[in-house]
Amino acid sequence: MSHWTDRLESDDAEDSLVRPYTITRGRTAPQRDDLTLITVVTAVESGDGRAAARRLEPEHRAILEQCREPVAVAEIAAELDLPVSVTKILIGDLASLGKVTIRPPLAAERSGGLNMDILQAVRDGLQRL
Repeated sequence: MSHWTDRLESDDAEDSLVRPYTITRGRTAPQRDDLTLITVVTAVESGDGRAAARRLEPEHRAILEQCREPVAVAEIAAELDLPVSVTKILIGDLASLGKVTIRPPLAAERSGGLNMDILQAVRDGLQRL
């Protein structure tokens, strides 16, 4: 599977940038501010069946398929080989349609929030790389 940026150096570089723009219908930022890389997304079982799913874009359907089990936003973006910003927009679409639920990771819920010391240590480690 190739990445959408693989063709940026080729003659059709403009065409390679069109796809993320078109699947988000021109939107460049998610409407939701609660979607982070570690936000967990789960598909909601609905009674409207396959007919309603066919009306969705292929990327929306791929997200629903992947989210049958709880999965993090970062994992969804990696599996779809799309930028995280595009993935967040698509997940937001599905959430507004009631097709997915969104929640923070269980560790964050149990501790009453994110452990800022751990996040700081991860950030510092990444900066040293």
